[in-house]
Amino acid sequence: MGKVTGFKEFTRETPERRSVAERVNDFFEVYQPFPQEKVRTQAARCMDCGIPFCHTGCPVNNIIPDWNDLVYKDRWKEAIRVLHSTNNFPEITGRICPAPCEAACVLGINEPPVAIKLIEKTIAERAFGEGWIAPEPPAARTSKRVAIVGSGPAGLAAAQQLNRVGHWVTVFEKADRIGGLLRYGIPDFKLEKQIVDRRLEQMIAEGVRFETRAHVGQNVPVDELRKDYDALLLAGGAEQPRDLKVPGRELKGVHFAMEFLPQQNKVNAGDKVENQIRATGKNVIIIGGGDTGADCLGTCHRQKAKSIRQFELMPQPPVERHPSTPWPLWPLQLRTESSHEEGGDRHWSMATTKFTGDESGNVRQLHGIRVGPPPKFEPLPGTEFTMDAELVLLAMGFLGPVRSGCIEQLGLKLDARGNVATDPNYMSSLPGVFAAGDTRRGQSLVVWAISEGRKAARAIDLYLMGSTRLK
Repeated sequence: MGKVTGFKEFTRETPERRSVAERVNDFFEVYQPFPQEKVRTQAARCMDCGIPFCHTGCPVNNIIPDWNDLVYKDRWKEAIRVLHSTNNFPEITGRICPAPCEAACVLGINEPPVAIKLIEKTIAERAFGEGWIAPEPPAARTSKRVAIVGSGPAGLAAAQQLNRVGHWVTVFEKADRIGGLLRYGIPDFKLEKQIVDRRLEQMIAEGVRFETRAHVGQNVPVDELRKDYDALLLAGGAEQPRDLKVPGRELKGVHFAMEFLPQQNKVNAGDKVENQIRATGKNVIIIGGGDTGADCLGTCHRQKAKSIRQFELMPQPPVERHPSTPWPLWPLQLRTESSHEEGGDRHWSMATTKFTGDESGNVRQLHGIRVGPPPKFEPLPGTEFTMDAELVLLAMGFLGPVRSGCIEQLGLKLDARGNVATDPNYMSSLPGVFAAGDTRRGQSLVVWAISEGRKAARAIDLYLMGSTRLK
């Protein structure tokens, strides 16, 4: 695949990020443009490895060697066709996916892996620029109607797939704009929203209907959906945040990350947000060292916080791949996001014991202690500390879907982790009601949500029609 000797001749090269001094003053994407000829060189590094483990590393099973080969041969239109055969939104995953495919790349055993994510994004952008990505309405319509709850990546992928085989699809979104996590969970410096809007325009032209401010289980009765539609797909995500139950949690200035991040995205979109949670001029502590914590960090930099500290309960990972996660597994190792380059202090093995505030009920200090390794995380005597904090953001992950509302009203069975339980065909305990994405599997990656949406669409089509051509 690619050039036979390419992996020997060329080194890995990816786009540089804009300077920190520039990018912390705006919410535009952090990466510089990258010439397409250089992308072709990167595609040439794809080996004829025999067994492409990148396929198994990729949750949507992208046919990576094939489109690498096509890019190297300058056959971009064919490349987007192959890429779209497994992934509805490569322009999105090419920007925000952590690229488990690259972790599984055979070349990555002893060399830097192929720049798969970069190539994927470039194929999609070339295709949009050339006009190759256009609406694909179905040639004929069935009489079947499908309601999808949630317009995140799982719901959108399922909607596009089901619409293209002729079903009448309506997506219900409780927010004021379509996109779910893509719209209000991911900062614009990682995913500018015109990227999402561009794909939504295609889907609308294909015939997908969208209803905003439509909160199923509240202002949209779920029983009516079951009556009016032939199938119902729950794809509302895993929005139940993990809380920190310590003294002082009720103080003003202690917020969940997903209270904080969407507000800035709304402001970027031109909305006026009353009493916006802002980091400007404050000592900020972010509790949680994952992607959501990094998103909070980058947003706080742009809001000009006085100081920012990021806490993580786990010990600091090694700089190189840990022996417990050998190739082709997703490696346990330290990751430095663009937000970390921009400043702030990262602290590991830290546990919060309480918050204290002033007479007006505003948080003013965080009290904590260092802890030992998992699984016990035993407090280490003599390591107690106190830090100033006028804003604390809780970014400790999510505990599955919000159960109150349509899930409880439908009386659906849950799995041991509190997610909607399904059979292998994505059907819940209620016939005709399906679940996909984080609602079904718990907090996960956007690429997993797309994979789940596609698989659920296939299952729904099979349920409605008795056969399916969806893959």
